[in-house]
Amino acid sequence: MTPAQRSSPKIELHVHLEGAVRPGLLAEIARGNGVAPPVPPDGSYAFADLYDFIAIWNALTDCLRTPEDYRRSLLAYAAEAAGHGAVYLEPVLDAEERLGGPSGWADVLAACADAAAEARDRFGVAIGLTPQVFRGQDVAFAEEAARVATRFAGRGAVGFGLAGAEGRFPTVPYARAVRIAADGGLPFVPHAGEAAGPAAVREVLAMGAVRVRHGVRAVDDPDLVAELADRGTVLDVTPTSNLRLGVAAPDRPHPVTRLAAAGVRCSVSTDDPAIFDITLAGEYAVAARLGVEPAAAYGAGLAGALCDASTRRWLADVGARAYGEVFAESILDK
Repeated sequence: MTPAQRSSPKIELHVHLEGAVRPGLLAEIARGNGVAPPVPPDGSYAFADLYDFIAIWNALTDCLRTPEDYRRSLLAYAAEAAGHGAVYLEPVLDAEERLGGPSGWADVLAACADAAAEARDRFGVAIGLTPQVFRGQDVAFAEEAARVATRFAGRGAVGFGLAGAEGRFPTVPYARAVRIAADGGLPFVPHAGEAAGPAAVREVLAMGAVRVRHGVRAVDDPDLVAELADRGTVLDVTPTSNLRLGVAAPDRPHPVTRLAAAGVRCSVSTDDPAIFDITLAGEYAVAARLGVEPAAAYGAGLAGALCDASTRRWLADVGARAYGEVFAESILDK
């Protein structure tokens, strides 16, 4: 990777904060909380499939217990990502009952909102938080978490998501939580089309999704691919994550290659960089080899970003200076 590739401006719309904490910091935080960090000696995590990965991810997440843990984690990743050219991030934050119920969740969001403002000043990277709930979670808690999240609309939070074991737990029970968040100013940015197929993508689009995190299984339905291209819907693609979790196979073209060729806007993200031992610049390089050039990835990121108007203008200026006419072509309305 050349210095120019590393420093070129990047937008990342799909990074789980809990999965972005590097092993050294995670171990330090875990010890402070009296928890044994689930970090292997060589720092390399192994998992058989998506659901095995989710179990590991849950164990890692359990190490973060306090608002200060989240604040430190967000600042650490902001600094790292900025070093790889990031100018805008939309970190994902899971609402967890273990954080102390709704009031504890509010404290975590407040700490992250403060960290986001600090990161803009210190590292030059703008951050929009995207709190989320997950499939299989207590529905009443998810709805209360949505209400708490709306208190931060315009104060750091820009969207509301839904993740979890897609295909094992249904999406529909969380429709009310999604409406609560949307009515409170937080657009819906769910995970779909990763473990489950095109029907899962259609389901979240019908629920009002403004962008889809993953969505690559849409490639199995040509009509859906054409619809996504026509609508200009942005898919947040995570190339290495898709390969490591079996969503894409090494012996056939990566779904992003076919999606991009069909005119679907694909932003590029790391998903869980500490767990996969990858970087944002590295994923942009991988995506370029798969058919999504940096200018197109940045343009898709800008199209999908949930930032305010002034931040959007700034990001557009950054893209124009870095990528010129290629970037202008990448953001044309479809």
